[in-house]
Amino acid sequence: MTAFSTANILLPKLSNEEMTKWAVVACDQYTGEPEYWRETAEIVGNSPSTLELILPEAFLSDNEEERVAKINEKMREYLNSDLFALHENCFILTERKQSDGRLRPGLIGVIDLEMYDYSKGSKSQVRATEATVASRIPPRVKIRLNAPMELPHIMILIDDPEKTVIEPLLEKNLPKLYDFELMQNGGHLTGYKVEGEYAKAVETALDRLSDKTLFNERYGLNGEEVLLYAMGDGNHSLATAKECYERKKRENDPNAELARYALVEVVNLHCDALEFEAIHRVIYNADFDKLYKEMTEYLGLTAKSDTAKQEFTLIVKDRSEKLCITKPNSNLTVGSLQKFIDEFLENNGGEVDYIHGDDVVRKICEKDGAIGFLLPSMLKDELFPTVVKDGALPRKTFSMGHAHDKRFYCEARKITK
Repeated sequence: MTAFSTANILLPKLSNEEMTKWAVVACDQYTGEPEYWRETAEIVGNSPSTLELILPEAFLSDNEEERVAKINEKMREYLNSDLFALHENCFILTERKQSDGRLRPGLIGVIDLEMYDYSKGSKSQVRATEATVASRIPPRVKIRLNAPMELPHIMILIDDPEKTVIEPLLEKNLPKLYDFELMQNGGHLTGYKVEGEYAKAVETALDRLSDKTLFNERYGLNGEEVLLYAMGDGNHSLATAKECYERKKRENDPNAELARYALVEVVNLHCDALEFEAIHRVIYNADFDKLYKEMTEYLGLTAKSDTAKQEFTLIVKDRSEKLCITKPNSNLTVGSLQKFIDEFLENNGGEVDYIHGDDVVRKICEKDGAIGFLLPSMLKDELFPTVVKDGALPRKTFSMGHAHDKRFYCEARKITK
């Protein structure tokens, strides 16, 4: 058995029309657009909704203690009101039709947190793909630690090029659980119950992917421990679940066994609808001449190289310059550049921001003092071997799709008795 297994899953007993108001997008989206969340609240009105069970990060600093207390109270109210139907010992196959019309299938189940370690250099079967920022965990712990239930926006990737785990289920005649439109340009979501022989087929296919010899042959490695599940979205949410579990285990809490597992969605890295987008960097309040000189020496920058495999574009006002890294210190361009940026800012001061979109970076850099770095998108085939070789990637290495295509909350699971 691998770290991913069937679960006892809660779904609200609502019509498909009501489900549109029930499901809302992940709490870490639209952090700079509180108006999105206000519009969502208007759509929901007084209907049962996961909006009542989460704390959007756009409002993280607003009356946090009061908000967390209300979330836990609303969870208990929903659990005691006969709102949910329990689906035992199953997976849920999801078919997410994105805003661009493409289909992204996934599989809902639980991850065993005993088999997950988010520290850099981890050899666990479930690993973080990006550096975990310790300061982002405590606010989330406040929400989860005393919560009676969990709702995931966690998406975990498997490297299944032959499509043996999830995709065969799309051809089966499975019981449909829900089928509804998502709000706010989120697309469409359909869910099917996977149990019995079909669930066992999933577990068998995952066991095959976890073969250590085949894993090492696939990536040209020697004796490395298997990375079967790599974090896609919700890295800090899974780290929070791990922290809460470890606390309860230390304290011999009677809910520790329930807390040992976290509800997640597993998606195949090779799904055609899944795309990686680069996250660029912009530096403010730094001496450009000093930065350029030290960066050139640190990374061995040249304007042209026939051998360099890492390159990026530097943007300063009306200047755009493609540069090649001849002294890389990471498997990816973003890793080599981020190490320099971190060291430079620590020694010289300045600020860095992480920006989506080439045009956005160029517009920002029209202003005096802004220094932009346009990075190449990471290839999907680079993810697993890079995490194995380098450990967790630098923070903000890649993004999976647009905000409205992120995971919406739908399924839930009890984490207290």
